[in-house]
Amino acid sequence: MADPRPVVFVMGPTASGKTRLALQLAERLPLRVISVDSAMVYRGMDIGTGKPDAEALRRVPHRLVDIRDPDQAYSAAEFRDDALQEIVLATREGKIPFLVGGTGLYFRALREGLSVLPSADAEVRAQLAAEAASMGWEQLHARLADVDPESARRIHASDPQRIQRALEVYRLTGRPMSQLLADDDRTGLANPVLGVIIEPAERARLHADIAARFAAMLRAGLVEEVRALQRRWRLDPELPAMRAVGYRQVSEYLQGRSSHEQMRDRGIAATRQLARRQLTWLRAENGAVRFDCHAPRLAEAVHDSLAERLQALG
Repeated sequence: MADPRPVVFVMGPTASGKTRLALQLAERLPLRVISVDSAMVYRGMDIGTGKPDAEALRRVPHRLVDIRDPDQAYSAAEFRDDALQEIVLATREGKIPFLVGGTGLYFRALREGLSVLPSADAEVRAQLAAEAASMGWEQLHARLADVDPESARRIHASDPQRIQRALEVYRLTGRPMSQLLADDDRTGLANPVLGVIIEPAERARLHADIAARFAAMLRAGLVEEVRALQRRWRLDPELPAMRAVGYRQVSEYLQGRSSHEQMRDRGIAATRQLARRQLTWLRAENGAVRFDCHAPRLAEAVHDSLAERLQALG
């Protein structure tokens, strides 16, 4: 792509109000909202993802929402292709490509391009999953540290999906994933990026929001939503959709592996861990303008900042 017109990245941890901000800004700016969320891509996963309701989506359509069934995979490469197409359509319509979400891998894939890594291998992943069930992901993280210390430093010991991928790449190629990434010549996004980060000034306040939101999801019918998904599709626990925060914990509850109270507490804890990983990623984001997600006039502040930056770019 050689289109020099800017795109907007709105990034933040889970429960920081990114969707609400997008809906508010869409009332003031000509936006084409493009979701950057690895769980919102799945149909039927509405409550647990914090997906906008039908009325909000009718008023402000979100691209790349509800584009896969939950028994299907959706890769960062597929996201990149889809997002690039949406950016082209936005600029053709004279709208601002407005990418909003919390999936750092997707943002990086779009902005920096993708490395040439081997495709997923079902047999190797099954081996790694069996080893994790036997010895735990912390032990697999320790094993990763032996063969690929750089990746192990970047990947948290409580992030099974990324641990599995890094070990899978090593087993398939015999080379550390970090080395392959360093050697790869990638083509990034040509458009200038206007980055916006919304994050909490006080971490404890975000933790309270996470607990309140998860409780609200349970009251809204999250357990029933997961039960309905399982009735409609054959959902293996290791599918990306079922590894999503909240859905994994509810699935374990429905299997009788936890009480309702344990499920609630584990769901809140897992969401906090996700937020911590997202905040770690966001600390490394340079060039973005940062806002307190709890600021009373957040939408106005972000709007004014974007309007000024867009005007400066002409």
